[in-house]
Amino acid sequence: MSGHQKHDHGPEGHAGHTHGVVADADRRWLSIALVLITSFMAIEVVIGVIAGSLALISDAAHMLTDAVSIVLALIAMRLSARPARGGFTYGLKRAEILSAQANGLTLLLLAAWLAYEAVHRLIDPPRVEGGLVLVTALAGIAVNILAAWCISRANRTSLNVEGAYQHILNDLFAFIGTAVAGLIVVTTGFARADGIATLVVVALMVKAGYGLVRESGRIFLEAAPADLDPDAIGDQLVARPCVVEVHDLHVWTITSGQPALSAHVLVAPDTDCHAVRRDLERLVAQEHRISHTTLQVDHAPEETRTLVPAGAAHGEHEEHCEDPHGPVHRDEPHAH
Repeated sequence: MSGHQKHDHGPEGHAGHTHGVVADADRRWLSIALVLITSFMAIEVVIGVIAGSLALISDAAHMLTDAVSIVLALIAMRLSARPARGGFTYGLKRAEILSAQANGLTLLLLAAWLAYEAVHRLIDPPRVEGGLVLVTALAGIAVNILAAWCISRANRTSLNVEGAYQHILNDLFAFIGTAVAGLIVVTTGFARADGIATLVVVALMVKAGYGLVRESGRIFLEAAPADLDPDAIGDQLVARPCVVEVHDLHVWTITSGQPALSAHVLVAPDTDCHAVRRDLERLVAQEHRISHTTLQVDHAPEETRTLVPAGAAHGEHEEHCEDPHGPVHRDEPHAH
């Protein structure tokens, strides 16, 4: 066996690449939600203007972003389903993450505008038709519950679908707040309740928007998934039989639900490289649910075992590669 048998791919695919039927179902559920949202939004804008309610108009504006988020999600699904070709070696799978980030940014921008308008109305409250606000908000609650149910039927492990779902869910909370405000206006005449309800919705929008931007940003920056610790994985890999060193270890996310790992692995001389590689692939697949794995496996030179004294910290030794990336995980000399 040559000491330079390298490069192989793990058992990618059975979970993440056979979802054509699921994707079609996701598009159907999202399309139904889109029809519900756009139909009610048009009615709400008219009633909001007649009633003079910022809460209703803000809900309608939020529903517009809901509709845009669903359209983006549908477009992203189409793009991400295209096969990899040319310079796009992963295809366009990250179109879904772009969509999720756009959804998060629109939530934050809309929250800023609504916060400004709400504060203005708290200072100088206009006349609000509480009855119209209450009835419309109750209808909006029903529509958003149905739309949220539709999207919940889709695959919410996709950050793209989750972005659309968060839009709808925040809109549902907004309508609940608006209904409460309308009831207060009707029973007490306290017009500032409209602005207060808007501020509550703003807080929810900021929370959801920040979460989407943060998660999509981690993927774009090639950060490891939040639930995976690359250093712990490296220590686990180098502890396997016949493994001498693991370096250039990278863990990242291709798109939602598709973590990937690559590493350069040095094994003891006269070791079956392929057997070690298969063992490591099984480990990361079973322990960390990483099915897209690329491992370069080489035989370690004899001197590699003596470059580091037992117990030395990562990085306190001569590097195997001229341009190493990240910490080096090395087995102690007495381990084998």
